[in-house]
Amino acid sequence: MLKRLRLYVLIALAAMILLVAVFGPLLAPDDPFRIDLRNTVRPPGSGHWLGTDTLGRDLFSRLLYGARNSFALTLAMVLIVTIVGAAIGLAAGYIGGFADALAMQAADILLAFPTMVFAIAVAGIMGPSIYHTIIALGAVSWAKYARLTSGLVKDIRRSNYLIQARFGGARLPRIVIKYILPNALPHIVIMTTLDIGEMMITISTLSFLGLVTPPPAPEWGNMIAASRNGMLLYPHMLIYTSMVLIITVVVFNLLGDSLRDFLDPKLSHAHAPRKRSRRNTAKGTGTT
Repeated sequence: MLKRLRLYVLIALAAMILLVAVFGPLLAPDDPFRIDLRNTVRPPGSGHWLGTDTLGRDLFSRLLYGARNSFALTLAMVLIVTIVGAAIGLAAGYIGGFADALAMQAADILLAFPTMVFAIAVAGIMGPSIYHTIIALGAVSWAKYARLTSGLVKDIRRSNYLIQARFGGARLPRIVIKYILPNALPHIVIMTTLDIGEMMITISTLSFLGLVTPPPAPEWGNMIAASRNGMLLYPHMLIYTSMVLIITVVVFNLLGDSLRDFLDPKLSHAHAPRKRSRRNTAKGTGTT
């Protein structure tokens, strides 16, 4: 009951965050691009709820606009790598043999590269751009989905019900839709949800380095970068932006954990300590 309630609360929080990201421009009280040099670095007050930045722009409005930019890129990246990786893993796991070995070797090679280092190297060669960031992150991140899906498909392929379905004349589309996807999809959904927070941190870090969204477009990573020089004199710029990013990542990470407990209870109890039976306890504590 508590796990179900926790899941519902986290789904509600994640939905609220997504709604704010979608309708952020409608909720913004001010133009996030309007420069007002007479009101630079103002602390939070009635005119500006979270204060202003070094150019006098309303920080609350920029956070709302930045939510849309951050989530749009994050969700697009997660969706792309999930579809591509799951499709490659499904094909490799079902075909098996040389195709599976080749796909898994390629995945292992890509997983050996640190994602951040690879993205920085690609951006350094091709130049800073949103599209180059998508290429760099997508080229690495699909591998874990392919490996997960391939392992799941190979387990499902050896199951009795799938063997019976093939002997019964079931064709490949029916096997994939009716037998493979319903069993593999919960695991893929769990990994996708957990990957949202990680991908957001990665994109924000690259944006902090100036490799994703160039100013003046508001994005949480470049907003943190713009506030780091004056964090001792006007800390509100850094504190509010960082807290919004941290809360968002924590909510989606907790949501992924709750989905794992709800969709696959075996994983949550896999490492749970076993209780010793009374008989074994009595034998162990007997006197000599």
